[in-house]
Amino acid sequence: MANRSLRGMRIGSNSMETEEGVEFAPRVLAHYDGPNGVSVTVPFSVEAEIPLVWEIPGGGEALLRGHERPEGKVGKPPRTHWDMLLERRTIKELEVLLEERLELLRAGKLRRSA
Repeated sequence: MANRSLRGMRIGSNSMETEEGVEFAPRVLAHYDGPNGVSVTVPFSVEAEIPLVWEIPGGGEALLRGHERPEGKVGKPPRTHWDMLLERRTIKELEVLLEERLELLRAGKLRRSA
């Protein structure tokens, strides 16, 4: 009976399908050159648009071989809290508010936060 027992397989580790008769989609290899001489080859579909920059393992970006680095996007600088405050009030108004609050604090009408 032991000779006829079924042997199990690990779930998900091996596929029972073979690659016989399978025709793969046409591909093109894109070569990227990164910092410190790192070179990466990535397969893409022939129909895919190949990006100029590719993120490489270990961090950093590699540039498609034979191309120039694209210029960065020009956008608005990030707005800070101070910028947004100045959109609502002028410096003179802020100075008046500060003086009012300091007077209340000195008079003991406001509690100091710990």
